[in-house]
Amino acid sequence: MSGATQQFLEFSEIKEGVLILKDQTLRGIIMISSINFALKSEQEQQSIIFQFQNFLNTLDFPLEIIMQSRKLNISGYLDKLNQMREAEENQLLKVQIREYGNFIRKIISGGSIMSKNFYATVPFNFGELRKTSTQKDQEKQSTETIKEERFQRAKSQLLQRMQFASVGLKRCGLQCVALSTAELIELFWGLYHPEKAETGYYPNIPPEIIK
Repeated sequence: MSGATQQFLEFSEIKEGVLILKDQTLRGIIMISSINFALKSEQEQQSIIFQFQNFLNTLDFPLEIIMQSRKLNISGYLDKLNQMREAEENQLLKVQIREYGNFIRKIISGGSIMSKNFYATVPFNFGELRKTSTQKDQEKQSTETIKEERFQRAKSQLLQRMQFASVGLKRCGLQCVALSTAELIELFWGLYHPEKAETGYYPNIPPEIIK
């Protein structure tokens, strides 16, 4: 991202799968699957609601659940269908592929096809850390060493919260995965470059910054 864009971001760094905000608090992001609640039986629906209520009641930290809607660009899929039709020698299959392509075009002509992604944001504040070193011990360490030590301790606490949240959500029938550094970079890059992200384009991320 350019320097001008970075001025509007609330985080200053992405490190080891953790967002470091400008106010020096941390955030971890969990990607969550979806379920078709309407297709569940009444008993299954009640069970999901009960499990979700229990999950919320056990939380002792704030949790933000975010839904991201994005226009889905399937031009590449349609191009692939055309290539398949051109390469197909069977005339009947050629007709079927063409009709299928026309059917897809008719569907998308009625409006945009949207994809929806769900995320949970888990916070941790450095102020929540308990002191484990005496002032005398800290004086023997460099400032950078102290900062790295505090980050690792805070990260450990954050990961525990993320694991707790993931277990609770899995009990509701959802799949959860914590986003890595590369996945976080792609997520935020896509938010600021939606048109390119719609076509599936993402920039190459240098290996040295993926930790």
